[in-house]
Amino acid sequence: MPSEETKERIVKAIDIGRVVLHYGWIPFIIYVGYTRSNPQPSLIKLITPLA
Repeated sequence: MPSEETKERIVKAIDIGRVVLHYGWIPFIIYVGYTRSNPQPSLIKLITPLA
């Protein structure tokens, strides 16, 4: 059976993982779409759609 310290570390790691997943999901999808598209749009058009 894991000790209390190990349980706390696991819970903290899961919490950090949730935050990373929460804030990183949309940028990851944009990155994958940008790198897989053909032809690749310029980076300025990706950042500012009206450019």
